[in-house]
Formats: sequence, structure tokens, C-alpha cells
Amino acid sequence: MRIVVNLKPEEIPKHWYNVLADLPFKLDPPLDPETKQPISPEKLSVIFPMSLIEQEVSEERFIEIPEPVLKEYAVYRPTPLIRATFLEEYLQTPARIYYKYEGVSPTGSHKPNTAIAQAYYNKIEGVKRLVTETGAGQWGSALSYAGAKFGLEVKVFMVKISYQQKPMRKYMMNLFGGKVTPSPSEETNFGKKILSEDPDNPGSLGIAISEALEVAVSDPNTKYSLGSVLNHVLLHQTVIGLEIKKQLELIGEKPDILLGCHGGGSNFGGTILPFVPDKLSGRDIRFVACEPAACPSLTKGNYDYDFGDTAGLTPLLKMYTLGKDFIPPKIHAGGLRYHGSAPIIARLVKEGSKESERRRKRTCDSIHSERPRSARSHSVRVRR
Repeated sequence: MRIVVNLKPEEIPKHWYNVLADLPFKLDPPLDPETKQPISPEKLSVIFPMSLIEQEVSEERFIEIPEPVLKEYAVYRPTPLIRATFLEEYLQTPARIYYKYEGVSPTGSHKPNTAIAQAYYNKIEGVKRLVTETGAGQWGSALSYAGAKFGLEVKVFMVKISYQQKPMRKYMMNLFGGKVTPSPSEETNFGKKILSEDPDNPGSLGIAISEALEVAVSDPNTKYSLGSVLNHVLLHQTVIGLEIKKQLELIGEKPDILLGCHGGGSNFGGTILPFVPDKLSGRDIRFVACEPAACPSLTKGNYDYDFGDTAGLTPLLKMYTLGKDFIPPKIHAGGLRYHGSAPIIARLVKEGSKESERRRKRTCDSIHSERPRSARSHSVRVRR
């Protein structure tokens, strides 16, 4: 029998959960690449609207979701929690396995949760155009959709190999009015530099970010949007975990293990962060980040300050990183192939590793695990 746990439309979370209010440590601040000191809000305001910068550093536990954002969430939220009964049978496991299905969103992934919010905050601050990058196309599609909803132009630099391999994603972005360019491109100075050195460069998310940032800083009416990594992005994604908590309560379940795929950290963070207070209060619960072997940032990367892009235009972020110049093999150049990780997730993993060495409970476990690309919008949780 198929078991699906649904919430009523009025049960969509009205607030995002901000884990920074409850963490027993302070995150290392983003650094100005010129001074190596914490970067000022004024410098960040060149690429982000002030409301998102405020969310980036806020320590308020719950941040109210604006009504226009809730209205757009209601198009596809709440999303279902489904018991994977066939998988349980196949594995012959006593565990009860559930997955949160974000594929019901208009673009088929969890990405609209933050795209809608970012488009709204940019719109109310008078921004006319958003520019971004995308790997396999989920994020570019989501931001194009959100831009259409709030009357913003959207420019997307898409990793070239994915642009060539996944034409339907380009068409989806075009459908919502997004303008898509394969990266590296001839449209930016950095793109031209990369192509002059290697005309067959397949591209990477780091290169595409650099091109997007170059466009953003050159136009006062344009801001940059990022679909993962940053604190405010993970904040918006906590609607996933908040709904999961309600859904599990409805059926009397408490999770022992929460698993999520990890690329830059937004899906994984959105799933586990609302459960971090339970972990910190002593509940025996594991968080497992599953990442591709082709881009093992959490398991093989160095924990250090690094640029978020290849050209070195972003602030320096403290994270697990494979290095800003990392380019995955061509067949793996799409989504889930970012060289770095969300500072929040990276610090949780780092703290967990230290605690495990001292034989204490881990805050966050990390593994690398290859799994089907189609699972990106799924978050799996296990009850034993």
C-alpha cells in the first residue's frame, strides 16, 4: 500500500528557521579578498540586495516568510512525504524509509524555495535584472521561473558541457524568459581569458559564477543570485525540513537518520537544519551528506578559506573545498559538481569530526556516495 503524508495548504511554514541562532559556535566570517578582514555589508551590497545581506548574518531564530513569497509557495507546497515501501521490500530491511518529494515544484526541484524568495527581495529593492550560473540547469530554471513571477529579467551562465548535453533545461529557462549563455563565453572578460587558454574548456560552476559576477558588478540595475552555499539560501530551504517535522509528527515517527544529497549544501541543509536543535538537545539522530565521488568536497576537500568562484571575485568563505580551479570530468560537469560547500554544513562536519575523534556524539556525519542524478530533489530519511 502506498503511504503518502500530506499537509494542508494552510500548514505551509510561515517562518524560515535560522540555525545560526542555536549553533554552539560562531561561523568564521566571509573575508574581503583584498584586506583578509571580514567583508563589509557595503561591499556585499554591490552584488546582493541589503535584505538578503541582513538574512546572511542574522541570528534571529525564526524569520517571517513574506506574504507574496507564501502565495508563490502555495502553488506547489506543502510537498509530500512518501514511504518507500518497495525499497524497503527490496532491501529486506526492518527500517521504515521515507522520502520528501520536491519534484512537484514548477521546475521539478527544491530550487524554487530560495529562487522565489530571492526574486521577491530583489524586486522590492528596485532591482531590474538578476544574473546567475547553473550547472545541470535546475537552479537556472528556478530563478527564471521566479523572475517571471516578479517581473525581473534573468540572465543565466550555464556550464558549457551541460548546456550541450541537456538542451531541454535551456528550453525551460527560455520558456520562463531566462536568457541562457554557455560558459565559458565570449560575453565576459574572464570567459574570453579562459577560452583563449583552452578553446575546448567544458566549463565549471566556478567559471560560470565568475562570469555572472562580472556582469553583476558592471550594471547598477543588476544583482547576483546564488542557488546554494550561502546562509540565506539554506535559510529559505528550511521549509523542507520544517514540513518534514510536521509530517513525521502526524504519523508518530521520529527519525534516526536523515540523508540528503550534497552538492553545495542547499538541499541537505534545508532538510537537516530544523532537526539540529533536536541533536543538540541530546537526541540520537544522524545526519548523512551523500555526495558524488566525482566531486567529493566534504570527504576529500580541505577545510580552509577559499573563493567561491574561479576568478577570485567572491569573498573568501571558510568551507571544505577542492580548490577554486577544480573542473570535473566532462561527463560529470553538471549539477552537484561545485568545488566548495556551504559554510554552515562544512562547520557542522568539521565540529562532528572533532567530536568523533574525542569519542563524542557527532553533529554531522559525512560520506561520499554516488547515486542517480534524478534523486537530486529527493531527501531521504530513515526510521529504524
